[in-house]
Amino acid sequence: MFEMVLKATIETLYMVGISTAFTILFGLPLGIVLVITSKGHILENASLHTGLSYAVNMTRSLPFIILMIFIIPFTRYLVGTSIGTNAAIVPLVVAAIPFFGRVVESALQEVDGGVIEAAIAMGASPFEIVWRVLIPEALPSLVLGTTITIINLLGYSAMAGAVGGGGIGDLAIRYGFHRFRTDVMLITVIVLIVMVQIIQSSGNLMAQKILKNRRR
Repeated sequence: MFEMVLKATIETLYMVGISTAFTILFGLPLGIVLVITSKGHILENASLHTGLSYAVNMTRSLPFIILMIFIIPFTRYLVGTSIGTNAAIVPLVVAAIPFFGRVVESALQEVDGGVIEAAIAMGASPFEIVWRVLIPEALPSLVLGTTITIINLLGYSAMAGAVGGGGIGDLAIRYGFHRFRTDVMLITVIVLIVMVQIIQSSGNLMAQKILKNRRR
């Protein structure tokens, strides 16, 4: 039992870790573009903003289990298979990118407009405004948003077990649900709760540390 739980936990951490990296890589630019192309912002572009918003909303409207099945051909094209931990990463990333994009958008919109106007008055370029004003000012919110995204990915990874994605979800379904092993179900729930608590606490501490250093 210990070996099965350990193996499933490592698989879950692997899926969530890789998915988080790709989600930030693509989701952060998406959120930035959504903000700076909005009405009245530094690179206002109504067509681009509207198109991206619709695309994000359409992707987020699909339940994860349906999205995962829907993109099976795409998953096979990328990784050569539709089952296993590597295959599960693809739908995890596809589902998380629009979610994280909205998180980034919300965090950046909290930045005081006066700070942006001051940067423009000093001759800062759009790139400088993004990387030296928007992101640093919104960093605590971005850290908390990333924490929420990781926890969502953890939940998605558990659902991926329903179609052979591996990890804690796969263990709970194959050995807990199908074999009527209440002890396995209980252990998987406890492991997930512990992981969520560690992730949330770490994110909160990091955000508080950033705020504390900013006040000095």
